[in-house]
Amino acid sequence: MTMSAIDTGLMRLDADETGMLNGERGPAAQEAIRFQIEVGRFFDARRFVKITNAHLMGDIEVMGDGGLGLLRRLSEQKAECSVPTSTNARCMHFADVAALRQDEGEIEKEKEIVAHLRDMRAATTDTCINYQTVYQPKLGEHVAWGDTGTVIYANSVFGARTNYEGGMASFAAAITGRTPAYGFHLDEVRRGSIPVEVRARLTDSADWGALGKIVGHPNQDYFAVPVFSGIEEMPSSDALKHLGASLASYGSLAMYHLVGVTPEAPTAAAAFADRARSAPMVVTQADIDAVYAAYRFVEGAHNVVVFSGPQLSLFEMQDLARLFAGRRVAPGMQAFATTNHAVWSDAKRLGYVDVLEGAGVTLLQGVCFYILQRLTRMREENGWTNLVSNSGKLVNTITAHRFNTVLRRTADCVEIACTGVLR
Repeated sequence: MTMSAIDTGLMRLDADETGMLNGERGPAAQEAIRFQIEVGRFFDARRFVKITNAHLMGDIEVMGDGGLGLLRRLSEQKAECSVPTSTNARCMHFADVAALRQDEGEIEKEKEIVAHLRDMRAATTDTCINYQTVYQPKLGEHVAWGDTGTVIYANSVFGARTNYEGGMASFAAAITGRTPAYGFHLDEVRRGSIPVEVRARLTDSADWGALGKIVGHPNQDYFAVPVFSGIEEMPSSDALKHLGASLASYGSLAMYHLVGVTPEAPTAAAAFADRARSAPMVVTQADIDAVYAAYRFVEGAHNVVVFSGPQLSLFEMQDLARLFAGRRVAPGMQAFATTNHAVWSDAKRLGYVDVLEGAGVTLLQGVCFYILQRLTRMREENGWTNLVSNSGKLVNTITAHRFNTVLRRTADCVEIACTGVLR
């Protein structure tokens, strides 16, 4: 096959890219770059950028049998990742948990996906918090990450450059070590467009999620970039994690600036540069409080409290262990927390796992709660009515499974779990 077999449009290819297109690196790389050229043409990209890291989206719940077929084909083609590559949270917890009742056939498919990914030289980290535990890109570094929460963190907090690379796009980038230069790889797209003045104290992860809902919901535009000012205390990594995850969930946003905190916003003027601004938003304490007040409990015999979306960091595990110490999840309630394998291992060593499990909390490794396989059936089988969480992202995304969701601060979630009193 030669270059003339595919229209590259306006995209200029270097010698390595031309070689891949001509099959010099094998059929997997050839198929991958052909796909990427089509993506580049769609977005009017003029060239590729080299990436240093990829983060793959790949589980049976999201990919289905078609995605499994793709991985089988890539395996037959001896595909290999050409850059360090990690994997996102899975839809399966492979250890037996009675409440999950996962389908054995789907479990085997998920295990096959993991095996194919490892054959491709992907590190199956099974995490949506790769930015906290696996790889931290530098300012200006081009990466290709899947999962909206990882993308917005990379762009905003690190000043790295990535679009949302889902499905075949993430696999193609890992194989070729390239991605088309469009969207948030370009300077002009990264400039701020929405001024947001915050006049509230944000003291809990849920507060940052509430802020993300307030700003994201009326601005559902992938290319909108909020610029937050007025936040006086330095936010933690977990706070920024929940802000970004919520913005991405409610608004499909891929980047934000926080004046004096994030690297491309030393000042508001630097964050906006010459981009046109929308009407300014002001977020007050009353606005934050109104988010919580808008959630209503409904009658139900069984309810569930979930700490997930994104997975918990080691310090979130530490905080939960402190709040649950000496207590027990109440009858009629269940409590879940998800984290990745690396955090779980450290949390076990430090005693947090034993405290949480002793309190009746079910810990899930390497999964995301809202993409768990059979989640709707799981809700029905367990009789769960209200789902309470401190994650602004989770209470939004999981409504597709017909939970009645309620956002509460972390300590309030623990209190509800241990008393069974919905407040």
